[in-house]
Amino acid sequence: MKRRRLWGTAATAVVGLTGVLVFQQVSGGSGSGTQADGMPGPVKAQSRTERLTASDDGRSAALPQRDTERFSMLGVTWTDPAARFAGTVEVRTRSVDSGEWSRWLRLEGDSGQGERGAVRGGTEPAWVGASNGVEVRVRAGASTTSGLPAGLRLDMVDPGSGKVTGMEPAAFSVEETEEPTPTDSPSDGVETSPSPEASPSGEPPTTPPAGEPSASESPVPSETPSSSPPPSESASGTPSPTSTVSVPPAPPSTAPQPPITSRAGWGADESISPEEPGYLPGEKIKAVVVHHTAESNSYTCDQAPAVVRGIYAYHVKQLGWKDLGYNFLVDKCGTVYEGRKGGVDRPVMGAHAYGFNSETTGISVLGTYTDTAPSQAAMASVARIAAWKLGQYGVDPTGTTTLTAGADGRSYTGKTWASGAKLSFPVIHGHRDGYNTQCPGDALYTQLGTLRSWAGGPVTGLAIKSITGAGVSGTTYYTKASVTVNWSATTPSSLISKYELLVDGKVAATTAGTATSAKATLAAGTRKVSVRAVHQSGRTATSAAATVVAETTAPTFSTKPSLALRTGTVNTTAVPLTLSWKATDTAALKEVRLTAPLAKTYGPTTYSAAHTAKSGAATTWSMTAHDQAGNTATAAVTGTPVILQETSAVKTGTWTTKSSSSYLGGKSYSSSAKNASLSWTFTGRSAAWAVSRASSSGQAYVYVDGVKAATVDLKSSTTKYRDAIWTKTWTTSAKHTIKIVVVGTSGRPTITTDGLVYLK
Repeated sequence: MKRRRLWGTAATAVVGLTGVLVFQQVSGGSGSGTQADGMPGPVKAQSRTERLTASDDGRSAALPQRDTERFSMLGVTWTDPAARFAGTVEVRTRSVDSGEWSRWLRLEGDSGQGERGAVRGGTEPAWVGASNGVEVRVRAGASTTSGLPAGLRLDMVDPGSGKVTGMEPAAFSVEETEEPTPTDSPSDGVETSPSPEASPSGEPPTTPPAGEPSASESPVPSETPSSSPPPSESASGTPSPTSTVSVPPAPPSTAPQPPITSRAGWGADESISPEEPGYLPGEKIKAVVVHHTAESNSYTCDQAPAVVRGIYAYHVKQLGWKDLGYNFLVDKCGTVYEGRKGGVDRPVMGAHAYGFNSETTGISVLGTYTDTAPSQAAMASVARIAAWKLGQYGVDPTGTTTLTAGADGRSYTGKTWASGAKLSFPVIHGHRDGYNTQCPGDALYTQLGTLRSWAGGPVTGLAIKSITGAGVSGTTYYTKASVTVNWSATTPSSLISKYELLVDGKVAATTAGTATSAKATLAAGTRKVSVRAVHQSGRTATSAAATVVAETTAPTFSTKPSLALRTGTVNTTAVPLTLSWKATDTAALKEVRLTAPLAKTYGPTTYSAAHTAKSGAATTWSMTAHDQAGNTATAAVTGTPVILQETSAVKTGTWTTKSSSSYLGGKSYSSSAKNASLSWTFTGRSAAWAVSRASSSGQAYVYVDGVKAATVDLKSSTTKYRDAIWTKTWTTSAKHTIKIVVVGTSGRPTITTDGLVYLK
C-alpha cells in the first residue's frame, strides 16, 4: 500500500480512497493572522500560474505582457525536476502602487537545492513587490543543444498579508486502494501531480535535478499525520516533537542563541507541509552553507515575513518540496527566521545544498548580493546563527571540515567530484563551493572570511580611539587621575561577551559587549592602559596599550607676564604693546590662556603676543597655564599706557606747531633746525617715541638719561601719522628722561614729533 501527499487544497475527486482530513483551528477576518488565543496564526498564500509559449525551434519561450491578479513573488518552473536549465530567464513586472513597469530582472535558473520527491524544477523565486502585471522571456543557452525544458510556466505567489479563514485543512492523508484521479485545474492554479518515487536503487539520476539529495540524504519517511495541530514551539523555541519521529537531542552550545522568529511568527501555513521533519543521519552539523535568495533587495523590513512566506509557498506548492528548503533565513535588518521545521536547536535536514544536505545547515540572506554587499545587521545575524549551531557540536567556525559528497558534483570554479568523495570545505562556506551556482553572490561570498571571524572570534579591529579626561602630547596621555577610555571594534557587539579595561595588565573595569567606553582612576605615575575584548566563543583580543601619565604637579610661570611698548600706530584707545611670559611644566605643558582683558589661547612654545591697550587706563593682563593633565597655574601683570603730548616737553631751538586730526591731540611739533631738541621726563618701565613720517622726513638723535641711544630716520615711502618708531624698555619702573635732537639731514632736515608714550 502506497502513501501519497497532496499539496495545498485537496484533489476534487478521489476514487476508492479512505483517509483522514486533519484541521487546525484559526481565526478569520482581515489583518495579521492570529488565533483565538491571540497567538500568531498562519497566513494563506495564493498561487497562480501562466504557461509560457515556446518558439518553433524550442530555443525560446515567452509570456507576453499582461494584467494579472496581485502577486509579490514569482519564478519560472518546468515539468521535469531533474532537468537542468542552461540559459536566461528574464521577467519584468508592473507595480501596483506606481503603475510603472520594472526593468528586466534576471532569475537564477539553477538553484542547486531541492529534494527527492520534488514535483517540478524551477528557478530561484524572486520578490518583486506588489504587482499586477508581468512579462517573461526565456532563451536557451548558446552552449546547449537540448533546448528549453518542457512545461515552462510562470508561477506567481501572493504571500498574503493578514488573517486566514476559520477551519483550514492542515493535511490530507490517504490510504490508497486505487490510483487517485488528479485534477486538471486546481483552484489555486498549482499542479497536484504526485511526487516521483526514488529509483529502486536509491541512487541519484545520471543528471541530478537541482538540489536533489542523494539516497544517503533522504529525509526520514513521513507517516500519516495525527489529528493534532502542528507542533508548537516551547519557551526555548524548540517545537514539541511528535511521537512518530525520533527527535535528536538539542545539545547545549558554546555560543548563545540569537533571537529567532518562529514559523508561527512569520505566519507559516503548516497545512501545506504536513510531513514530519527529517534529521541529519549523523545527528551532527559539520558545516554551515551560506546562501542568498537571489531576489530584489528593495523589500522593507516589514515585508520580510511575507518574503519568507513567498519562498515557503514557492518551494512547497510550486516545486513540490516537503517544506521550505533553508534551515534559517535572515533579512537585511538582521531578523532571523526559522526555516524548515523540526526545531531550531535540532540538526534538521534541509534542502539547500545538493549532495551535502546530510551534514550541513543552510542560512540564506534575503536579497541578491551579486554586486551589493549585505548589511552589517544581516552579516552579524548570520554569524550569530552559525556560531550557535556549530557551537552545539563543538565545531570551530574559523576551521575547515571534511564532507562526504552524496552525489557527483561540480563547484562554481569548475572543481568536480564523484559521489562518496571526501572533500575539504571551510566550516562556513558559500553554496558555490559545493555546487555550480553564483550563490551567495560575489559581494556576499567575499565577506565569508569576515563571517568566519565574527562567528569564531577573536574580536577584530579592537583599538583605543581616545581617552577623555586626559590631554595628549604625541602618543602619551596625561591626566590628574580619572579617565574615560573609548574604543571601537569591527566585530559586531552582538557577538562580544564583554570588555575589560586593563591598567598595567590588571582588570580595572568590566563592561558589557555593547559598551564602547569605561572609566578608571589611575594612581600617580606612568601607566599602560589597554582594552581586552572577550568574544562569545571565549577567545580574547587585546588592543595596543596607550601610555597614560597620572600627575598632579601644576605648571609654573618661569618668566612672569610683563608688558612693553612696541612699534606701531598709536591711538588713544589702542596703544601698541607686547605681552611676554614663559610657562613650563614637569610633564607636558598644553597651553597658556589669556583670560583678561580678552580671551586668547597660546601654544606651549609661544612666549609673547602683540596687543593694544587704552591710554590712561590701568589694565590687568591675567594668564593661566594648563598642562596636559589638567593642572593649572595663574599669573598677571598690570600696566597703564600714558601719552605725553609734545607740548609737555622741554624744548630748545625753533619748533612750529602743526594742526591736523591725524595728530595725537590734533597738534604736533615740526622743526628743521639742526640741534633743536625736546625732552620728556617720566617714571615708568617702557617708552615709545611717536612721529609723523613722509618721504621728505629727516633724522633725529635719541638720548636716554643723557646717553645717546640711537639715530632714527623718519623717512618713509608712505605717509604715516602717530607712528611709534622707536621704543625702549627697562626691567623695572624708574625715572627716565628721553631727549630727541634734530640732525638737520641734508636735503630733508625736517622732523615732526607727535609726543612720547610711556608705560607705568
